[in-house]
Amino acid sequence: MHHTRRSVRVRRVDECESVHEIFEHCLPAFGGAILRRVYSILDRALATGCPITMSISGPITVSGQHQAWLIPLLETGWVAYISTTDAVCYHDGHRSLNEHTDDPVYEVPIFGDDGKLRDEGVIRVTDMGFDEAVLLDQDKFLTAVLARPEFQKTMTGTELRYRLGAYYAQQETRNRVTPGLLSTCNRLGIPVFVGAPADGSVFLNSMKLWAMKQAGLIPDYSFDIDLHGEVFEACAYHHWGLFESDAKAMATLILGGGVPKNFNLQPEPALGQVLGLPEVRGYEFDVQITTAPVTDGSLSSCPPAEAVTWGKVDKETYQQSTESLPADYSMMMPFMVKALMEKHAKRAPFRLYEKREQLVSKLRDAVRGNRDWLMESLHYPLAKI
Repeated sequence: MHHTRRSVRVRRVDECESVHEIFEHCLPAFGGAILRRVYSILDRALATGCPITMSISGPITVSGQHQAWLIPLLETGWVAYISTTDAVCYHDGHRSLNEHTDDPVYEVPIFGDDGKLRDEGVIRVTDMGFDEAVLLDQDKFLTAVLARPEFQKTMTGTELRYRLGAYYAQQETRNRVTPGLLSTCNRLGIPVFVGAPADGSVFLNSMKLWAMKQAGLIPDYSFDIDLHGEVFEACAYHHWGLFESDAKAMATLILGGGVPKNFNLQPEPALGQVLGLPEVRGYEFDVQITTAPVTDGSLSSCPPAEAVTWGKVDKETYQQSTESLPADYSMMMPFMVKALMEKHAKRAPFRLYEKREQLVSKLRDAVRGNRDWLMESLHYPLAKI
C-alpha cells in the first residue's frame, strides 16, 4: 500500500513574474520548503479574512525594519494588534527627536572594538549604533510626556502607547521625518501590548518621576499601568475574533520569542482555563520564525504543536495550519510581506483600539454570566501555615 505522494514540481525563477510566484514555485525542499509552508499558511489565513495578531521580539525599531516592512504590513489592514517589548516602543522615538533628525542611527561592525565605541559615547545594538546623547534626549522627551496632565491616572499599557504614539506623530510631523511604529499604530487604531512593561526605558522614565515624587522633589505623579486591564483587553480581542469577527477565527504571526510571544498566546488559556468560558478555541493559524533551537526547552523555541496541548492553538486544524521556521526573521519578512501584498488587497483596518471599551464590556458580561463556575473555582483545601 502506497502512501499518498506529493510530487515535486518547480518553476524556473526566470519564469516567475512576482515574488509571490517564487514563494509558491521555487522553494521545493529543506529550509526553503518550511519557508514556503509558512508563507502558504499566511496566504490561506488572509484569504479567509482572518484577523492576524503579531508578536515581535528584538530591536525592530532601532534597526529600521519597522519602516522597511512592518509598517507597510500594518497599513494593509490585516493586523488586529501587536505584542512587543517596552524597548521597541522606547527606541521608536529616536529618529523624531529635535536634536537627532539627521540619521541618528547608523551601521557599526558586530565584531568591532566595543571599548573604542564606549570611549566615543556610541551605543551598539548588534550592527546598529547611535550616540549616547540620543538616549539622554529620549529620556527627557519621555519624562516631559509622562508628566503631562492626561497621563496622571491609572491606564492600560495600550492606552499609554496609543497616547505616546500621538506625541511621536507630532514630533515626526514637526521635524519632517518618516512615521514610526507607535504613530502608525495610533493612526490605524492598532493596540500595542507589552507583557513586561517594567523591562524597558519607557517605564524607567516613569520610575524616575515616581522616585522624584517619593523624594519630595515634585508635588505629584500619579501615572500607573493597569496590568489586569491590559491582559483582560487582550482577552476581549481574542473573544471578539472567535465569536464576532467575520472569520470567527484568529491567526497569529510570531517573530522571535520571549515575553511578546507568551503574551500573544495567553488569551485562550485565560478565557477558557482561568475564566472558564465555554467554546473558547486557540489560534486556527499559527506560524512563527525563531532562531531558538527546539531542544533548549524555552518558550521561544516551542513549535505551535506544543501550544496545542495547552489549548493555545486549535487541535482540529494545527497539522494543516501551523509551522515553525528556524530562521532569523529579518532575513525573511521583507520578501514575505512583499509577496503577500502582491497577492492580497488591502482592507479597512480593524481599529480594535477604538472598540476596546465595547469589547471589554462584552467580555465582562460573559464573565458575569459564568458566575457559578467562577465562584466554585475560588475554593481549594489549603494546608495550614
